[in-house]
Amino acid sequence: MAGASETSRDRRRAFNSAERVALFLAADGRCAACGQELAPSWHGDHIQPWSGGGPTDVTNGQALCPECNLKKGQGSMADVFGLREWQQEARERYHSRNGGAGGSFLVVATPGAGKTTFALTIAKDLIDQGVIEKLVVVVPTAHLRRQWSDAANKNGVQLDHRFVNANGVVGPDFDGVVVTYQTVASEQMLWRKLCSMRRTLVIFDEIHHAGEGDEQRWGPALKAAFDGAARRLLLSGTPFRTDGTPIPFVEYENKRAVPGYNYDYGMALADGGVVRPVVFPAMDGESKWRRAGEMAVTSITLADTDEKTVPPALKAALDPNGEWIPSVLKEADAALTQARIDTPDAGGLVVAFDQSAARAYAAILERITGERPAIAVSDEPDSSKTIKGFASDDSRWIVAVQMVAEGVDIPRLAVGVYATRVRTQMFFIQVVGRFVRMRGEEDETTARLFIPSIQPLLSYAQAIEKTVDAVLADEEKRVREIQESDDSDSDGPPSLLPAFETVGSSAATHHTTIASGESITTEEMDYAKAVMSKAGAAPRGMTTEYVALILRTAGATSAVPTQRVATPTEAPLADQKHEVRRLLKRKVGRYSYAVNKPHQFIHGEMNRHFGDNVKTATLESLLKRIALLDCWLKEVEK
Repeated sequence: MAGASETSRDRRRAFNSAERVALFLAADGRCAACGQELAPSWHGDHIQPWSGGGPTDVTNGQALCPECNLKKGQGSMADVFGLREWQQEARERYHSRNGGAGGSFLVVATPGAGKTTFALTIAKDLIDQGVIEKLVVVVPTAHLRRQWSDAANKNGVQLDHRFVNANGVVGPDFDGVVVTYQTVASEQMLWRKLCSMRRTLVIFDEIHHAGEGDEQRWGPALKAAFDGAARRLLLSGTPFRTDGTPIPFVEYENKRAVPGYNYDYGMALADGGVVRPVVFPAMDGESKWRRAGEMAVTSITLADTDEKTVPPALKAALDPNGEWIPSVLKEADAALTQARIDTPDAGGLVVAFDQSAARAYAAILERITGERPAIAVSDEPDSSKTIKGFASDDSRWIVAVQMVAEGVDIPRLAVGVYATRVRTQMFFIQVVGRFVRMRGEEDETTARLFIPSIQPLLSYAQAIEKTVDAVLADEEKRVREIQESDDSDSDGPPSLLPAFETVGSSAATHHTTIASGESITTEEMDYAKAVMSKAGAAPRGMTTEYVALILRTAGATSAVPTQRVATPTEAPLADQKHEVRRLLKRKVGRYSYAVNKPHQFIHGEMNRHFGDNVKTATLESLLKRIALLDCWLKEVEK
């Protein structure tokens, strides 16, 4: 949305050093919200948010502790400042098409982008226009019923989240109801009748849960219940099914879903200020197992597995009695501790394969942290309460089975461990979606999801920033098949014994870290950490992965870059150079102190060496200056 709003807004988002000093002094070194003494990680906050046109000026600034600043940003931006650009554009498209072909309209929206707010806005529009009289929201899990009801209430729409089929009718003081797919499937004729009595908008949350194949009951039930509804709005972040069955009310072209509007993770990340970036430390290690009834032990590293060896190797690695998963949990907890420096209530999520593993992982985390993690093992009311409690408190970890894969809103999640044997792309994307929701414009968190270094997870991580169209194209190329149990052995006769017996696993080792679609080696990560350490504290929001990639771009490491898999969503060149200059300034300061020479003298030496100056130097030249300073510092600090 270029134009007046673009040119009038101060494009400089962060307060500079002089402004931060002024804000600190004006606050007398204390948080302007809670009054506690400010730590070095305090935030310079815009009183009128930058995204709402607030200028980056001391008159619009205040000093806040990280906790108060992030709490301030938890409210929906759409609630306070109107719809986001994509929401308004999708809204206009929806109305221009009169609700889509046959009254059905599919919106693909990444978690955290605000698809609930968008859907409720459409509902209010249609109610105000007299197009509909009642609203039915259909969700995959019971936990989401209350979540939708709360969101609707904030937007002036009253939904009955306690409705049961036995009620028969919707209370006249409600605008509609929230029910599960299972509730509809069990009494499809009731819902068909209710939709015939009043002009109804049906919102399907995560519509990919409903297939039309012979093995799917929900798809045919939804068709029978809602094909007579006045309007249908379909929402999904992953508009495809692993089993390849079509989704009801979705328009297809060449067997591919055609969204009425698409705003996926790659697009949101490119826009900035909508979702967080995610990096994937991929952890390697040795797994050992033997075939049932045999004495010979097979040993292989996770990175060397293939289609046949992945199931037993992964099962051995995830065995809580081995060494691999405890070491990964320890590494992840260290990452969470680091995240909590800037975000005191940052939380972690472990996605386990089954209830037994979830409880075992919780016990390991308790030994590591001294704090009992929350455990959510099923979609029962108590588990929903556990998830809601974890979302609002400041405890460290929650361990869950698949139920937290999608639809659960815990914005404080910053670190995750993918400790499940599920290897479908749809499930992986859904898990990643738990970590991308921003908590306000000052949230500069980069989420970390620890994964086993196996295929296809590595490929999924590299492709996470692709658009949905690219993901769908990849899905079409590979054979779709329902995932079989990892304990099955298709090469041998049926047996009452498990096909493989886990023997053990080694402690995990770092294999690679995937960021912006590229694999970063251990050597590159170590070099980036060394550069940041020698330069002093890095600017807030600058990650080790970011530094490693820009050092690679400049050829400042000996590592050979791998082929780029996904188009990166990097910061604009001007922003990159700004951050590198800040890093260079700290490094020059360190060297100046070490050799007792003024900054001007050091910059002059480098200007003569490179034939340019800091203000006009290219990004490559700036990074080469950092590499040269590393050499100088290495000499004087021996």
